[in-house]
Amino acid sequence: MAGRYSVYSEYKDSGEKWIGKVPEHWNVQRLGQFFEERREKVSDKDYAPLSVTMNGIVPQLETAAKTDAGDNRELVLRNDFVINSRSDRKGSSGVSMLDGSVSLISIVMKPRNIVPSYVHHLLRSYPFQEEFYRYGKGIVADLWSTNASEMKNIKLPIPSQREQEQIANFLDHETTKIDTLIAKQQQLIKLLKEKRQAVISHAVTKGLNPDAPMKDSGVEWLGEVPEHWKVVKGGYIGRLFGSESIQEDQVVDEGILPFIKVSSLTPNGFEVKEFNWFVSEVKAPFCQPEKDYIVFPKRGAAIFTNKVNVINKRSLIDPNLMGWKINGSALTEYVAHLLKTRGLADIADVSTVPQINNKHIAPEKFPVPPKIEQKEIIQYITREISKFDKLIARSELAIELIQERRTALISAAVTGKIDVRNWKP
Repeated sequence: MAGRYSVYSEYKDSGEKWIGKVPEHWNVQRLGQFFEERREKVSDKDYAPLSVTMNGIVPQLETAAKTDAGDNRELVLRNDFVINSRSDRKGSSGVSMLDGSVSLISIVMKPRNIVPSYVHHLLRSYPFQEEFYRYGKGIVADLWSTNASEMKNIKLPIPSQREQEQIANFLDHETTKIDTLIAKQQQLIKLLKEKRQAVISHAVTKGLNPDAPMKDSGVEWLGEVPEHWKVVKGGYIGRLFGSESIQEDQVVDEGILPFIKVSSLTPNGFEVKEFNWFVSEVKAPFCQPEKDYIVFPKRGAAIFTNKVNVINKRSLIDPNLMGWKINGSALTEYVAHLLKTRGLADIADVSTVPQINNKHIAPEKFPVPPKIEQKEIIQYITREISKFDKLIARSELAIELIQERRTALISAAVTGKIDVRNWKP
């Protein structure tokens, strides 16, 4: 990191492992000398609820867990630093730009004689976050909590306030540029995924021959299909089944017969995650194991994930899943692509609790080309998916490397490993 930036002429040992050496003129002082804990209890009716996230302090997210503790929250004022005390929320912190209230599992600190924008970068830096949770206590490692009194004992690298402002300005500028790069890569990934699905959808509904004569399918979501294709109901393509009699206490970590849970399903591709759960056939005598079938969620919010997988092993499925055993008229993988293209949410009854059952799939119409054409379409899709997945993986790696650089840059600046006193935007 220092290669691109100058370093200070003289350093001294900070005495703290997480800080390392600091510039000679910097101080190393306890956090408690610069922060006062704010412990005022308020209601979210008077102070809008805020969420403490990896991206800082924001208005309460819609996905945040709601409790009945609306009148028992902690006050947060602008420029306060807030951090989630639990180790399973590591990195959730930031200086708030808003007045509001947060859950009692957060620690609220009022800065004094220290620049808030410098605080935002210093106390969100990776080394500090690790040090903060090292002070935690608990029985289970991923649920340790650090309290305010322990937090106040952590030592911080403290330059002059003028230098704090310069470091904060430098990091604001550089991280904004980095975040823009990350956002562009994320947008590229989104577009690649959309394009990948569009290629799949076109192949399974229009075929590979652009000159093929077309006909009206009579189905709104399909439109025109090749003239020689059949359009048939789902009930004629295969048999739908479930495993309603399986109980949770019948599922074990080791066994002979794999058991597919909702959490086993994956959104990309058709392969499920590793087979981690099993059911003894003795414990499930009334369930008929199946193999070479399509599986997907049949109730609840999981329907909106549009996870459609293909199971090649003899296995049983969770009562919240539905299986579709395809008959000889079509290839299982081809129908799986069709189902994913159609979209589970578009088939499901979402008037109350989202659900899919036989009455939704059986009358649904799907295009079925000759089997030889189905094989060609599957081969084409496999090749195209491979191309898109390589491009997506390349962008994901780029994001990972950019984020690593972001983390390293912040750590280097707030601990004095690089000198940005003469930096100008």
